[in-house]
Amino acid sequence: MTEYEVILVRSLASFIIIFILARILGKSQISQLTFFDYVIGITIGNMAAAVGIDSSVEFLNGIIGLLVYTSLSILLAFGAIKSYRFRKIVEGSPTILIKEGRVLEKNLLKSKLTYNDLMAGLREKNAFKLSEIELAVLETDGQMSVMKKAEYEPLTPKDLNMIVEEEHKPSMIIIDGSLMEKRLHYLGYSKEWVLGEIMKKGANSIDDVFLAQIDSQGNVYVDLYDDNIKTQQIKQKPLLAAQLRKIQANLEGFALQTDDVAAKQMYYNQSKELQNLIHQINPYLKE
Repeated sequence: MTEYEVILVRSLASFIIIFILARILGKSQISQLTFFDYVIGITIGNMAAAVGIDSSVEFLNGIIGLLVYTSLSILLAFGAIKSYRFRKIVEGSPTILIKEGRVLEKNLLKSKLTYNDLMAGLREKNAFKLSEIELAVLETDGQMSVMKKAEYEPLTPKDLNMIVEEEHKPSMIIIDGSLMEKRLHYLGYSKEWVLGEIMKKGANSIDDVFLAQIDSQGNVYVDLYDDNIKTQQIKQKPLLAAQLRKIQANLEGFALQTDDVAAKQMYYNQSKELQNLIHQINPYLKE
């Protein structure tokens, strides 16, 4: 083979091997990079590149080097999982930068961070005022975790003793004009129902929809291929609440219109029962 053909074959083999090794190392190499993980990743990448294009490096020797680095990285990760002390040696430990609202200058110096680095990390967490911060921790992957003082934390429904319905994972039911029928049936909805929902948003058929997502409350988000069509994302629960109140008003209207005493009493009774039902389920029909 010519030199170019050799480089082509070696590069393809190197690419396949590094892909396999990356899958073996797992997602933590990307999502939770420590400085050591970063250095190992760069080293393995450089070795793979050398195997692919540097003909002076024996192909088998390069593969052995890649396997050794990958194996050692996996062993270190396994040891960190099994032993807290070993994990502390390999990955280090989080460093407290702000405690009880006070900046710990010694820990800043230890972490080799300046005041500007600290403020930049805080701003990334939407914390602009030092007076509002109770605790700030520099994690082993370089990210900063921030806890604000209680009086500056946002209110939650639990703080207000509000009853809210539990949310679940939303699901895509239309992707690129294709209906996810198995997923739709699993969620308990029909194709006809979906078609009705997307037509409310301006679509004529499922083929007109780029993306459609349904949440656990039955609300459907629709994005059409034609961005010039102005759609209004209708929320189902407020709509249901309005419909129930309209039915109650109709029942009271029917009671006023009829001269039949028995029918009048029936309409009033049904209206009262519906009012009680609305009162009970109203906390669950708020967005």
